[in-house]
Formats: sequence, C-alpha cells, structure tokens
Amino acid sequence: MTEGTRTGPDAGAQLKPGAISFLDAVVIGLASTSPAYSLAAVIGPIVALAGVYAPGVLLASFVPMLLIASAFYYLNRVDQDCGTTFSWVTRAMGPWLGWVGGWAIAMTGVLVIGSLADTAVRFGLLAIGLDDLAADTPVVIPITVLVILAMTALCVLGTEISARFQNVLIIAQVVSLLVFAGVAIGRALSGDSPLDPLTPSISWLNPFAEGGAALTAGLLLGVFIYWGWESAVNLTEETTDSASSPGRAGIVSTVLLLVTYLAVAYAIVSFAGTDFLAGNEEEGELIFALLGEEVLGGWDWVLLVSVATSALASTQTTIIPASRTGLSMARRAALPRRLAHIHPRFRTPDVSTWTVAVIASVWYVVISLISENALLDSLTALSLLIAFYYALTGIACAVYYRRQLLRSATNFLFIGLGPLIGAGLLIWLLVRSVVDLNDVEASATGTSWFGFGPPLVIGIGVFLLGIVIMLGWRVGHPEFWRERPGLAPEREGDR
Repeated sequence: MTEGTRTGPDAGAQLKPGAISFLDAVVIGLASTSPAYSLAAVIGPIVALAGVYAPGVLLASFVPMLLIASAFYYLNRVDQDCGTTFSWVTRAMGPWLGWVGGWAIAMTGVLVIGSLADTAVRFGLLAIGLDDLAADTPVVIPITVLVILAMTALCVLGTEISARFQNVLIIAQVVSLLVFAGVAIGRALSGDSPLDPLTPSISWLNPFAEGGAALTAGLLLGVFIYWGWESAVNLTEETTDSASSPGRAGIVSTVLLLVTYLAVAYAIVSFAGTDFLAGNEEEGELIFALLGEEVLGGWDWVLLVSVATSALASTQTTIIPASRTGLSMARRAALPRRLAHIHPRFRTPDVSTWTVAVIASVWYVVISLISENALLDSLTALSLLIAFYYALTGIACAVYYRRQLLRSATNFLFIGLGPLIGAGLLIWLLVRSVVDLNDVEASATGTSWFGFGPPLVIGIGVFLLGIVIMLGWRVGHPEFWRERPGLAPEREGDR
C-alpha cells in the first residue's frame, strides 16, 4: 500500500495536498524565522562581540544553515513526511533517535511561541503609543495568550488561510525593514546621523577579524536567527510538487534571510556605530525601538510595526512544525493516536495544533509569572534543541544516502560531506552552548537553579523529560519501536 493511502477511522480526512504553492512555502519559511524580531534580539550582542564585523558573523552563521538546508532538501525528496526530522532520522538511524529528534522539534515550539506572541503584543502596543501598557506584564500576559489562541485558530482553519495571512505580514515586515535600512544608510552616508556613523566597508564581512571567541559566540546567536526556515518543509504534504518544492523553498528562504540580515546589519552599524549598540545591549529587542526613534523620528512606528508583525507571523508559523511533527509521530504510534486526528473540513491537524498551543500557553504563563528574565532564559535554552535536531538531520542525510555518495561529485558534496560538515559545526556549537549556558552570571535571571545556569537547566530538563516520556511510551505502546532503519515508514492508515 502506498504511503499516501489511508484506511481506518481517519480515512478521507487527510492533510490537503497542493494547498500551498512554492512561493507560499518560501514566505512561510521566511516568516518562521521572524527576521525583524530575530535581528532586534541579537544585533546588540553580536556587535558587542564582533564590533563592525557583525555582518561577517551573520555571514558565517549562514554556512551551517545552508548545509543543513541541503540535507532537508534531499531527505524530503525520498520521504515527503510532515514530521521531517522525526521521520527521516527514524528511517536512517532507527526509532530511538527519531523519537528524540521529533521531541526536540515539538519542544522548540512550546518554548518559543509564548515569547514571540509576547513580543508581538509589546511592540504592537509601543507602535500605537501605549508605552505604559507595553511595560505592564499583568496586562500583556492575558493579551499574549489570546494572540496565541487566535494564531492557532488560523492554523486550524486551513493552510491556505495561513499562507494568505503570512503573505500580508511578510510584505509589511520586509517593507518596514527596507524603509528603515534605506533611511539609516542614507543618513549615515550624508553625515546626518546623530550618533556615531561609520562608512560601510566590504571588510566588515570578515568573520575572523575579531578572533575565534567572538566568532564562536556570534555563531551561537546565529543559530537562533536563522532557525525556523524548515517550517516550509513541514508543510511538504500540503505543498504542490511535494518532492522538490518544500526543500527548495527552505534553501531559498535561508538565502533571502542572509541578504536581509546583511543589509539591515550594514545599515544599523553604519548609522549607529558600535558604541551605541554595544552600550545598549541589555535592552534586548527593545534596541530597535531606540534605533527607530533615532533613524525615523516620528515615523519610528514603522520599525515597531515591523518587529510586531515579524513576531506575530512567527507565532503562527512556529506552531506548524510542532503540530505537524506531533501528527507524524502520532500516526506512527510514537505518541497518542488522538494527536493524528485531522479535521474533516479544514484538513488540518486540529488536535495536535491545539495541544501545542495549550502547552505553549501554560508554559508561557508559568515562566512569565516567575519573572520576565526567566522567559528570556527559556528562549536562550532553544539553542540546545535547535543545534541538536539540525545536526541529527545532517547526519541522517549522509547515513541514509551512504551507498550513493560516491556515485557523483554532487552526491558526495551536497548529500554527504556538506550535511556532515554542517552537523559537525552544530555539534561543536551544542557543546559550546552547554558551557556558555551554564554561566549563571550570563543568564537573564542572574541566579543559579540547582547549581547550574537557568538556560542549561531548562534545556537539559526538556531533554530528560522527553527521555522519560519516550521510555514510558515504549513500555506501553511498542509498535513504533518495531520499525527498522531503511524501511518505508508504517503509518496508521497503512496497517
């Protein structure tokens, strides 16, 4: 029986094939990374580390992402499963690693969705002049939960609706960023900047100029700002030409992100210089609010809208990989079958989507009530999960195609060596993350949890929780663990 055939209780209720186009997939891949928000969150720390060579660090961070995007492309060609890493790693290396990879993807959504929605709410309030409310956490929390639920409802109502909504948001975001970048560079070159303008130089693209320590720390931040493009591949079962379009959309998304990040980074460093950015590093993403006022004056709301729409778009698209991974795991009995339910009218995984939203909302509320800094530490812990499942995907690509790697130079470079290099870089960054995240003083809360840094406790805690759930599920439901590497995946409808 073919993979696309379904029988049983959910027959006739499948994800809708051809619901979105290649261009829609590219937009969703871009929106999932939340370009404006990501830049706002990391530009200050990267400049503090690398100075004028911040664009070079962003360029270096792109390399492992492109190599892993190649792995996603080639693995999607052989297995168009919305579970992506979960399905591919299971097929290449067995169910144990596959399950953990799927868990990591699902939990990245849980950890970050609330933070993204929170940023959308705060910047939205700033954009309309309600600065006091934006700083009032008891007001922001319930609004944020409503935003999460609203974005979840859009995801459930249909992939086409989600794609149209993302098209509008990405246009607003990109136009706002381009207006900001254009004005900033123009004022810097004309000497009209009130800060400490610098003349742009091609040498700023050298990531090694400030030494290895700055590059390593910058790469850790870079993993976060490029993360999310694979949402386009999670929609593979709902995309036209599912064998190639989703993978190509992921690669195109990473390239477009690179161009956007470099353009805005050049504009910011040229206009503000390094002292202003490094001196306001503790402002986090709010540094864009300060820059918007300096660059655009009374039009600073343009940049605030950009960050708000960026975070809002990513709130919705980040739900996609978590919910699709839950669906994929459930229909292969790696999680409760109920999560595999697909709405008969909207053709979306409604149960897994709402489950992700509820868990993410609860996590956001609990961690926010502990402190706003704890929420930042939760976000920081993402680097562990991201580096882990990206590296796992790169290794899975080389393992799955191992007998074909020497058939051509293309196979060797883009299916074997490239993904392995990308995985190696990410494993190295994962180890460095463990060391850096254990630094209590470098955490947002500034206090230790059980003798360790809070981000490390959160990251390791999520992994350990997954291991416990996996072992418990293996005992009671052994079906999934009968799968063997190299075999076609067995899904509920194929039984």
